[in-house]
Amino acid sequence: MPALRLPQPLRFLERLRVMQEEERQQALSNPFLAQALEKEKMEGHRLAIIARTVALILIGLLLPFLNFSPSVLFYEATLLMFIALGWLQLRLASVGYSKSELLLIFADIGLLTLLFVTPNPFLSQEVPTAFMYRFDNFIYFFIFLALGTLAYSYRTVWAMGTWIVVLWLLGSVGVSWIGHKIPDLSTAAASAFAGYPLIEDELDPNSVQPGVRVQELVVMLIVAAILAIKGWRSNQLLMRQANIAAERANLSRYFPSSLVDVLASTDRDIGAVRTQDVAVLFTDIVGFTKFAEDHSPEEVMELLRHYHAFVERSIFQNGGTLDKYLGDGVMATFGTPETGPGDAANALKAAMQLIEETESFNKDREAHGQVPVNVSIGVHFGPVILGDIGPSRRLEFAVVGDTVNVASRLEASTRELGCKCVVSEELMRRAGLNGDASEPATRFAHRKPIKLRGRQNEIDVWTV
Repeated sequence: MPALRLPQPLRFLERLRVMQEEERQQALSNPFLAQALEKEKMEGHRLAIIARTVALILIGLLLPFLNFSPSVLFYEATLLMFIALGWLQLRLASVGYSKSELLLIFADIGLLTLLFVTPNPFLSQEVPTAFMYRFDNFIYFFIFLALGTLAYSYRTVWAMGTWIVVLWLLGSVGVSWIGHKIPDLSTAAASAFAGYPLIEDELDPNSVQPGVRVQELVVMLIVAAILAIKGWRSNQLLMRQANIAAERANLSRYFPSSLVDVLASTDRDIGAVRTQDVAVLFTDIVGFTKFAEDHSPEEVMELLRHYHAFVERSIFQNGGTLDKYLGDGVMATFGTPETGPGDAANALKAAMQLIEETESFNKDREAHGQVPVNVSIGVHFGPVILGDIGPSRRLEFAVVGDTVNVASRLEASTRELGCKCVVSEELMRRAGLNGDASEPATRFAHRKPIKLRGRQNEIDVWTV
């Protein structure tokens, strides 16, 4: 049995509902989008209410020129009421669905319709109710609709357009059926324009001019649709910008902010597999397993949070990339995804900053009666393989190779050598500091070559 297909209008409404739900879910999962929507909503609403107030004041100044009589005071008073309604809408404005906000929007349109289809109670002369249409008041609805595009979503803008059409249609029908009429005026018009039926119909004071009313409604729907589509496109742009902000925030978790700007603007495929020379740094908390056994989970997590904070600071402030967390350990690279002439020197500076940060951290711990911690650091420089690895649904940017293994084993060798940091001769040479008498070379001592697990040849190292 073939599936039932909804009529085209219902399919369109269903699509709108699905889009609304998708946007809601995306806003819930993306804090940047939620913040952007809230900021856009509130800034747009404030701008709309200011523009609305200015527009209504200008209309208030215009009215005496159009109708210089005491009856104009009635309309001036209603303008003040609409200004107050606008500021009340701003006070109750919120992101998402709001019944009170929709009620105030409907009140706006309803009161404006009532104002235009009922006679001014202070008018000094009797006129047919239908004669009010001669003043072309419908154009003021477009001002309210245009202001709505600054403050509301495209769905609300479309709703405003349809509400205007429905209320104006009901108002026209009500005036035709129960509006005040003066039959003598119609008779006089028929007599004056006998033989000219078109002019007679156009100038009949008791006629609501249904053709003109239909034209107004159709144009209103067209304009509302155009403004709603424009609002939808702006909303899509806002969502794309929020997604970009989220992506940049994710990048900033691994790369320093200066490099994030480069990555965001480059056309290069960062995940492409390639080989390049980089500096690799490993750091770890010495005796962390024993610390975790002797302390509460809360104390363990507090230590890790503080440790990871100053490790991240040391890496990012020296242009490094936080490659991954390894429990209490951290792997960082200098020269990924793009290499630079100072990569080796930056890795050495980061290692020194880590030592200084640890000393400062331990002073604070000792001041609070806590046990100090020791960190171990290993740094090496050489060729690595980097690029995206893993299946398409779980890609990860990875740095692998012998240089990574050597850096890891240099960090582990700090226990045997009784030092805080072990740096390879190759990194010192690339940093231009081996044999140099300046800082930071003077803080490192050259050691006899050591043998690393899994390697046949010994490696020259410097320690501190």
